Amino acid sequence: MPILRPGDLPTHGDPCRWPWLQQLRRSDSVPLEPWLLALERGELVLDRDLVAALADRLDASAQLRLLRRWLAGAAPDPDLPALIGSHRHPATAAWLLDQLAQGPSALQGHLAEASAAALLPLLGHQRCRQAWPVLLSWLQAPLPHALRLSALEGLAVGLPAWPRGPLAHCLLGLASGLDARLAAPAVDLLARLPGARRHLLPLARRPLDPGVERRLRRRLAATPAQPLLLVVHGRAGGEIPDDVLDLALTLEQRRGSPVRIQALSAAAPPEPGELLRPACGLTLVPLLLLPGGHVRHDLPAIVRHWGGLTAVRHLPFLGSWPSWQQALRRELQALAAAAAPQPPLLLHHPLEGALAGRFLLQLERALACRCLATPYSALQLAELALSLTAPALPLALASNRLTDRLSSRVGAPLLQRVGLRSQLLDALEALP
Repeated sequence: MPILRPGDLPTHGDPCRWPWLQQLRRSDSVPLEPWLLALERGELVLDRDLVAALADRLDASAQLRLLRRWLAGAAPDPDLPALIGSHRHPATAAWLLDQLAQGPSALQGHLAEASAAALLPLLGHQRCRQAWPVLLSWLQAPLPHALRLSALEGLAVGLPAWPRGPLAHCLLGLASGLDARLAAPAVDLLARLPGARRHLLPLARRPLDPGVERRLRRRLAATPAQPLLLVVHGRAGGEIPDDVLDLALTLEQRRGSPVRIQALSAAAPPEPGELLRPACGLTLVPLLLLPGGHVRHDLPAIVRHWGGLTAVRHLPFLGSWPSWQQALRRELQALAAAAAPQPPLLLHHPLEGALAGRFLLQLERALACRCLATPYSALQLAELALSLTAPALPLALASNRLTDRLSSRVGAPLLQRVGLRSQLLDALEALP
């Protein structure tokens, strides 16, 4: 095989150039250094076809040399950085951070707009966590559209590396913004995040550009909700309170997928019916507020029953959800602000065991309240009604003996409180 030297490279337009570069790309014996030197000295033009032939053998040092040569050029080709820096290297990431870390103020110094637009996606491609605030500074600045779109492309190519919460918040802001050219790809990126429905659904309640709204509908249609089974305590004989029935009906309409209820007090589970869909699975949500016997013993049996029929995604009991506890805390704070300056009470069914004790202590800390075990006997409830001086909230989703007998002192059950019902509906709607 003849030695392939930089000076022998056929010029553009020569029919021999393409097979010559193919031979260069495939050859393992050609030393790289002469080619790098020829490019740095300007003896060869930094062309796409030549860089593509050399790209697979570029180590970190060679990448940096060519990127510096590219940046020093009079009119840098914006497509070349992606070819040069196709391999991830810490040294390449550090150089890119050095060029871009000043944010948009770098445009007043060493960087031209076209160069910055070419380097931003490459910085995202490196997937180093230090790139997140840098890309964000370019994306959120009042810059020409092309630069902001390049920063968004940087987020896209490095998507798994960024902090999930701030990333979703950023993309939601872009998706509901006025610039549809950024909003549309932001919707696509939200659809790529794990649990995409919970990120996309808030957009459905915001005013959007018509084209972005159509894209959002397509993305939501591509992530259909699984059938949902809500496990509740129920009243005697398996009766399901109206508040729970209304919750399930509203939820089914919002999810566009079957929602059914299983009461622990019922003699048998509901008929599978529409809950069993081919290759769809089932999401099982225990709408139970405390880790009592139902959670510890009955719930595993229910999961086993449905697991024998389909794939079951089993969520923790509702009372342990941080988002639910935050909503309860807000409700208690509102009660405390409107009543005497005493810590509010959370009235709950009596529990036994060390696990229950630990959970109630954690709940008191999380909600800034005092938990009070409340037996449901008529005599004890009557005595409690006379002794209550602090504001109190019944820990009951729907009406039961506690809320029935103490309605004048503790108010409505939780599903009849607008903030709590809305929070629960939003959380359940966003489930896969």
